[in-house]
Amino acid sequence: MKLLMRTFAAVFAFAGILACCLAMLLLVVLMVRFPPLLIAVVLACWISNRLVRVLEQANR
Repeated sequence: MKLLMRTFAAVFAFAGILACCLAMLLLVVLMVRFPPLLIAVVLACWISNRLVRVLEQANR
């Protein structure tokens, strides 16, 4: 029974990783096809990076 549960857990982990990779690939394809989406993603990454820097400096 323990082996069966480990097998199910491994299958679900594999399916989750596969779904994540598929979602990332779809996002890349959409960003290439629609440039405003690429701009939005880059802007969101830049804003989050700045926010993390500000919060790190505030915690010092």
